[in-house]
Amino acid sequence: MDIALFTSPVPDPGMKHTDQRLRDLQGLGPESEKHLNEIGVFTREDLAETGPVNAYLLLRKSGHASLNFLYAMVGALNNVHWTKIAREEKGRLLMELEGHKELESIFNNDT
Repeated sequence: MDIALFTSPVPDPGMKHTDQRLRDLQGLGPESEKHLNEIGVFTREDLAETGPVNAYLLLRKSGHASLNFLYAMVGALNNVHWTKIAREEKGRLLMELEGHKELESIFNNDT
């Protein structure tokens, strides 16, 4: 299955996402919702705008990040179980995270 680029998923026209609670998305529950709320992500739309990788990076700063949480956020936006994301998109997501780490290193060395 080819999943779209997760930072900007295609919305399902039959579903109103703007007010959808995070805990109601597949793979996210009350604890995930609590941690996402702490970084300013309150709805599905917020998560889509922030992007799962950026949300993961923000969560990492607060000590609440795990790769499974990243996979769950990607899955939640695409209505796919996180284990399927872990199997099929793990490499791409890890490369994206590595790219962020390299950029962070470059910016930190410049300051």
